[in-house]
Amino acid sequence: MKHIQKSEEPESFTNWKQQANEDWQPYWDILRNPEKGCLDQSLLQEQGFICCYCNRRIGKENSHIEHLKPRTHYPDLALKYTNLLASCQRERERKEPLHCGAKKDEWYDEHLMVSPLDANCTEFFRYTEDGQILPTEIIDKKDAAKTTIEKLDLNIDKLKNMRSQAIEAILEGFGDLSDAEKQMLLQGFSKPDSNGQYGEFCEAISYIIQQYI
Repeated sequence: MKHIQKSEEPESFTNWKQQANEDWQPYWDILRNPEKGCLDQSLLQEQGFICCYCNRRIGKENSHIEHLKPRTHYPDLALKYTNLLASCQRERERKEPLHCGAKKDEWYDEHLMVSPLDANCTEFFRYTEDGQILPTEIIDKKDAAKTTIEKLDLNIDKLKNMRSQAIEAILEGFGDLSDAEKQMLLQGFSKPDSNGQYGEFCEAISYIIQQYI
């Protein structure tokens, strides 16, 4: 999981909301393009085009707008930009297991949900070269990390395999790099590229690289 720094909401979304009354909950269901498309694009851009939870590559075609705090339980946050994220699995393949926002669904616990909006969210997780995401060993963060991994199903075989392949590709030839080149590689995964995209599974890869430096 990577920290997401929220930006200003799209002006078109702000203007659209101003046309609604104070009872915002019903209006989410009638949000359409072009406002919804602008909102979707804004969320993707501020996340560097990776899923808010698992960090796999996403775009408009394979992502959906996720409510961090479910609108069914927090109707006053249904149209709050600070509560909106972009998660993977917009349309799922047959028998594809649910994970991330689709799996989380209406669950939210302020004490046990690790939010990507928390600046220290990366401290809750560890990664292994075979693609596993594990809870930190820090006592006061361990329960929340463990629960979040389980509720979002971040350790299903599909995601483990994808993370493992991404890590393996980076580690191939890693030992031949100089210390300066290793640091440059690490820095490259900490910021978006010229297209505004973070590397897929950037946090998992960064964690592994740091174990070798």
